[in-house]
Amino acid sequence: MKYDVAVVGGGPAGLSAAQAAAKAGCKVGLFEKEDSIAQFVRTSGVTWISEMRDLGIPQEYYNPVKNYCFISPNNEVTLTSDRPDCCVLDVRRAYQYLGALAAAAGAEIRVRCNVVNVKLNPSTGERDIRIKSLSGEKDVQSTIIIDASGFRAEIGRKLGLINAWSRYGAGAEYECYCDDLDPETWYLMVGSMYSAAGYAWVFPVNRNRIRIGVGVGRPDTIEDPIKKLNQIIENRLKPLDRIKNIQTLEFHYGLIPNQGLVKSFVDDGIMLVGDSAGFSNPLLLEGIRYAIRFGRLAGEVAASSIPFNGSREHLMKYETTCKRILSSKVSSALKVQSRWLKLSDNEWDQELEIISDLKMDEFLDFIRADFSRSKMLKLGLSHPKLLVRSLFRLVT
Repeated sequence: MKYDVAVVGGGPAGLSAAQAAAKAGCKVGLFEKEDSIAQFVRTSGVTWISEMRDLGIPQEYYNPVKNYCFISPNNEVTLTSDRPDCCVLDVRRAYQYLGALAAAAGAEIRVRCNVVNVKLNPSTGERDIRIKSLSGEKDVQSTIIIDASGFRAEIGRKLGLINAWSRYGAGAEYECYCDDLDPETWYLMVGSMYSAAGYAWVFPVNRNRIRIGVGVGRPDTIEDPIKKLNQIIENRLKPLDRIKNIQTLEFHYGLIPNQGLVKSFVDDGIMLVGDSAGFSNPLLLEGIRYAIRFGRLAGEVAASSIPFNGSREHLMKYETTCKRILSSKVSSALKVQSRWLKLSDNEWDQELEIISDLKMDEFLDFIRADFSRSKMLKLGLSHPKLLVRSLFRLVT
């Protein structure tokens, strides 16, 4: 079996790449190792409404949020917007929607298909992929392979494009039933009682469903996020003390790279996208919007490169565009994250005071890691609050 484009991984990046390449006329095969698309949820689902709209994700797949509450050991700050800007995805339904788009565009989606090996076929110049499925093992050929296998980066590692991640986040969460939740408010909790090197969260999916989670940074701590999560729920640490009838319905666990973009994410016939390429916002460790947007770009560039046998030279358009848009934002966010990882409980109490002094548009730019160098430099020089100026100077 031969494809123009083979996509490894059925998350948002892979599904988006498959849709775009198939829409451009390519023969596309997508291989997902789990039994179904979004069988396991590995993300809390936080993202941004404006980008979901731009990407064509219908509102039925996300819950709008306009109140942002930060809790530290001895402080609490809430910022409120006039309109919802943030949202929490119904992850499983949203990913399956992306799968339907890819299938409708003509991509062949294969679940329970694991990539065992990848090698270059010297006689054709194409890649041979060894696939293990319920029907046995077989080889398929592809001009271009898109690695969208997430944290595992299976193809990138097998071909030596990247090594094991030196820095990454580990997150554990329960999706829970509760009574009469405020669906427009999310919570971020910081300090040692919540996470030794990271944060905890309460994100509303709807009025009766929430995600309660803990994220920790590796190698900054060896703390077990599952153990910490259970302690937070058992002790009803704030804000759980104000939520009624919490009953766990699902458990989610995931790993996400947290060291910035990989040095290079294209080679002859190879492209990395999404978590495989290190596309994430280090402040909230969210990257679904990047996965969809740049997954589509990867599919489009792959399709245009087929006549050139998927040469690195022609695939570089994808890498150059991604780095132009993401590099400075991710780099600036990593500086802030580095500061946050070092804060004591008392310093977190003070950090919340800085956050409370932000205007809503400043806060949204900041937490989204939407750092324009000129904008941040201006704020760092002219903001009326001294502490805020010091924070903005950090990211320029």
